[in-house]
Amino acid sequence: MSQILCVQYTTIAAENEPQQSGFGPAGSGRPFLASRRAAFNAILIMMVGLEGGGVPLKPANIDISSEQETEHFDMEGNITMHHSHTFHDQTKYIGFEGLLSAFAQKAPSRTALLYEQHGKKSSLTRQEFVQAVHSRVRELLDRQNSAVRGVMVARESSAESVSETGCRTAAGNSAADSHKVPTCLGVLCDGSLSCVLTIFASALAGFQTVLLDENAAEELLVDQIRQTDIDCLWGSDEELLEELQPCLTAGIPDGCPPLSASGRRILFFTSGTTSSSKAVVLTDESLMAAAYNGSCKLPLSEEDTLLCMLPLNHVFGFVCGLLWGMQCGCTVALGRGARYYTQDLSFYRPTALSAVPMLLGFLLQHDLLNEELKLVLAGAGDCPKALLSAASQKGISVSFGYGLTETSSGVAISVPPAYRREDGAAPFFDPYALEVCPENTVTLADDGEILVTGDSCMMKGYYKHPEATAAVLRDGVLYTGDLGRWDEDGRLHIIGRKKEILVLPDGTKIFLPEYEARIAAALPGADFAVILRDGKPALLLFDPDLPSPAKKTPATDTPGLPSQTEKSPAAEAARATIQSKLKAVMAGLPRGQQLGAILFTDRPLPRTATGKVKRWELQQSPES
Repeated sequence: MSQILCVQYTTIAAENEPQQSGFGPAGSGRPFLASRRAAFNAILIMMVGLEGGGVPLKPANIDISSEQETEHFDMEGNITMHHSHTFHDQTKYIGFEGLLSAFAQKAPSRTALLYEQHGKKSSLTRQEFVQAVHSRVRELLDRQNSAVRGVMVARESSAESVSETGCRTAAGNSAADSHKVPTCLGVLCDGSLSCVLTIFASALAGFQTVLLDENAAEELLVDQIRQTDIDCLWGSDEELLEELQPCLTAGIPDGCPPLSASGRRILFFTSGTTSSSKAVVLTDESLMAAAYNGSCKLPLSEEDTLLCMLPLNHVFGFVCGLLWGMQCGCTVALGRGARYYTQDLSFYRPTALSAVPMLLGFLLQHDLLNEELKLVLAGAGDCPKALLSAASQKGISVSFGYGLTETSSGVAISVPPAYRREDGAAPFFDPYALEVCPENTVTLADDGEILVTGDSCMMKGYYKHPEATAAVLRDGVLYTGDLGRWDEDGRLHIIGRKKEILVLPDGTKIFLPEYEARIAAALPGADFAVILRDGKPALLLFDPDLPSPAKKTPATDTPGLPSQTEKSPAAEAARATIQSKLKAVMAGLPRGQQLGAILFTDRPLPRTATGKVKRWELQQSPES
């Protein structure tokens, strides 16, 4: 049995600005909190079970003094003092608390975040950000304690007045019977300042924090809520929250997660869009260690502005779009979502940007990159050479990053000459030649599989999936399923994927066994595989009656892939037949995951001794 707690948060304004409610009045411009459904309130919904125990947690002790010296923890936890002129001094901050401590004590009046409010740029200094997070921690803990006492605030219309108070329960149960502490907060990420504050505060308040995509299908959100024991939700879309409220759980079975030396648990879902997507258990410490990785290889200065355009529920977006900039001490500008992709760069004028290849391609195609932009960190998908060339012509360096959700993002990064620390760096820059980050160690298995070790950035496991965890994480070594090679300079090159996942340019992952099972049901007995072609899934079908004009690939003795533009009458007739058979299958898939081409080969597909298709050989074909 459960009860519901609804709270409208208020905007955290700079000290010289009047405090505003979560949404501005009519005609005041875009609401502070974005919403896919034009919601009127930012709401926290808590579902609290009637059984279980637990102890309310205390907020982190964050010093918000204005000392100019930098006091921080080093890698061993010792306190050291620095007076360097840049914020990033190769110090790895221990979790969110270490970062906030540095914010509060080193140049606290410098701008930490830029965001839009009522159509204009607003900012928070480092000290104001720390204060805002600390305030949000106290608010979360107050709501947690209120839920334990059975006291709930249904809605707050402003910071000064409460329009409706008292107890409200689900299914008519007495709130007085409720005594279970909320344990797991799901955050429906919208990229707003309030969203960022809530993520930091939730972790510091001791909640297990799960980052969710507010734009995901509701069926997927329901599944993810149940997978991760979410008993509270934060979001800016009241309608969506009301629809998800009945699906909230009784919370973590064993109560609140322990706050140990390994950090506070923050869960990200792998980017697959099928039931194979799993919740990866990371921590604030592993995420900050990953941000430290990026700052060591690509150090931004305090004068830089990093634009965060990617979803915060994706680990690449959270680490490389937000924490990387915070670790370096530069200003981070919070993007306003997909509706503003055409405007955000001219609005914020960033000098650095993290982007998936599809977003970079869109920005280049529409000539949206501002002249101040000097660096793009691309990741979460294959980055075609054409994009790198187009950016280079604009004087923009593109660095390519390789990482996984399981490693808290970055494992290896290519470093442009301008960002190299050593003297005499070679002028030639290969963006696909990656340097391993300092917190990771990479080795290659006999078959070329990339193996990663590094406790500070490694996941704790897949949430409630010990078998899946054991399958990929063995004795501290992560078996990535990706293939790589070393060049003569000791840099890592990614050459393909060994595991059964197809990564689209926007970072979406397609779990191929499930995808191909649907096709197989419609094409019984067909010898086929799904591969990546021009950034889209393509069906490669063996048909000896349709000879392929492509030549063999010398390196693998695998037939090359025929061009999509070859349209012999026989091939066109075969394609039409297959498209007809697959029409219902494709209709059940998101548009971006539907087949972009049907290709034919006159040779059987290469397979292992167990009958599995050697996908990496197919993708190595020059024409693919």
